[in-house]
Amino acid sequence: MTTRKWDWFRQAERDLEQAESSRREGRHEWACFAAQQSAEKAVKALHLALGQEARGHVVARLLSELPIAVEPELIERGRILDNFYLPTRYANGHPEGPPFEHYGPLHSEDAIRHARAILEFVRPQMA
Repeated sequence: MTTRKWDWFRQAERDLEQAESSRREGRHEWACFAAQQSAEKAVKALHLALGQEARGHVVARLLSELPIAVEPELIERGRILDNFYLPTRYANGHPEGPPFEHYGPLHSEDAIRHARAILEFVRPQMA
């Protein structure tokens, strides 16, 4: 059976690049969402590398379901990123105003930092 682990991981890297690009362009809501997607895809790649399939979009859960030790701080980073999955994209994700009014440079900087930490955890374990 062919594994797609590297396809998932390479897309995770590209999504992180998109997050950085969106941040530079001032599209902080998209930077946050792309960072969440990057982390989600990286963890799914690791699940595949370890011989299991992962479903869902909750990064913290995906991390905690890995059959290897994961530092609680990394799971906490996943929890932060999980908050960017829906409200960054939908106009009804906040009590009022479009998503772009709710996210700024501090949000996107933090999201990218958390996603990068997750990719750095996953990368060496992919071999």
